[in-house]
Amino acid sequence: MTSTEPDPEPVPPDPTDSSGSVASAASVASPASVTAAPTAPTATSGVAVAALAAASATTASTTAVSAPSITPPVLSTPSPAVGPSVSSVPSVPPVPRLWALDGLRLGAALMVAVYHLGGRGGEVSRAWGSSPARQFPVLHTYFAYGCLGVQVFFVISGFVICMSGWGRTAQTFLASRAGRLLPAYWAAVVLVTVVSALPVTAARAVSPSDALVNLTMLQQPLGADRVLGVCWTLWAEVRFYVLFALLVVAPGVDRRRVLLFCAGWTLAAALAGGVRAPLLDAVVMPAYAPFFVGGIGLYLVHRDRRDVPAWGVVAVSWLIGQHHAVAALWRPPHADAFSHRTAAGIVLVVTLGFAAVAAVALARPRRAELPWLTAAGALTYPFYLVHEHLGWPLVRALHGGLGLSAAVTLVVAVAALLALAWLLHRAVERPFGPRLRRALLAPVARRDTATARPAA
Repeated sequence: MTSTEPDPEPVPPDPTDSSGSVASAASVASPASVTAAPTAPTATSGVAVAALAAASATTASTTAVSAPSITPPVLSTPSPAVGPSVSSVPSVPPVPRLWALDGLRLGAALMVAVYHLGGRGGEVSRAWGSSPARQFPVLHTYFAYGCLGVQVFFVISGFVICMSGWGRTAQTFLASRAGRLLPAYWAAVVLVTVVSALPVTAARAVSPSDALVNLTMLQQPLGADRVLGVCWTLWAEVRFYVLFALLVVAPGVDRRRVLLFCAGWTLAAALAGGVRAPLLDAVVMPAYAPFFVGGIGLYLVHRDRRDVPAWGVVAVSWLIGQHHAVAALWRPPHADAFSHRTAAGIVLVVTLGFAAVAAVALARPRRAELPWLTAAGALTYPFYLVHEHLGWPLVRALHGGLGLSAAVTLVVAVAALLALAWLLHRAVERPFGPRLRRALLAPVARRDTATARPAA
């Protein structure tokens, strides 16, 4: 099923993991994730991230990398006939968890959800049986700003990706991102494809061929129909991850390199805006780069709140980001329009998004784990993936079938989707994310095992 919403109408996510570890978006994301929605210098995506991780791990034995190396494990009884054990797989450096980011990511996901379930027309109107403007006479105007949750996700993703890439090698970074994004994404694609094909959902399913292409995350550059309407944001995230991995993580992350990356990407994005070059635009993502870069700058502020150049990166990113958001989302008032987003309202939401991440960056980290924030972080990415195309059949069944009021329908639908997200997290993300990461790092483990094995 494709989304009726044009791409400039944002939707995050990654989803990414606020801890920088293998679990979750958004972000996706991932997320957190492979550095919030990266732009790759070549057309790459979720599966491509996994391929890059495997390739970098395979060639690690012949290519010198300037980033910190992984200490080879010493195995007491090496066995040439047996592959590396789980314990021999390179471990991911621990990253301090910022619990508030989990809650902030879930808040951004809920913004996007109310937008998709009550903040626009098209497929949403068909789900309700009439325009959401009639179902929510006052709230629909505010729901229309929910699409800006995507920009908030991108800021969070920039923060998390910079944090999770610090001190890692390129292969561990990319393997972590692949393990974070792909299992839940694959499960969501299969689930939505099956549900969309059911006659009772009255939805237009994509062709089997396009559904299979969606498993690669390369459906957009290939021109295939999208199973998940929100997958375009994951494509932005993946390009960001690859850019950050190639230009920052592989050479070795340090403050100077990160600042140069931010300055170079900002300048390239500004220049791309005035040049009609589709390939350049696909790589540097002028409309989204300021949000990723702003998040990176906020992580540098988190490391040192007196870092003046980092504050400069944040300020410039906010100025450029609000400009792109207004250009994409503001329209002159029209009597037939679903709602009217004001320029001031758009700038306000973008500003609040930057301010919320800045508050997390400047706050003292909590030592105690807050259970509800932990749960929020776990639910965000799978909820983000499924809320749109599974939310519409839910609305149709609850409102049109059971006759529930609009307000009750919205609350029950969101609660049901959060419950489904919890199931996806427990049944898919938790068991299969680490397994995928270990599989991608297995070549490194085998190389290290061979290096540690004493000569006969």
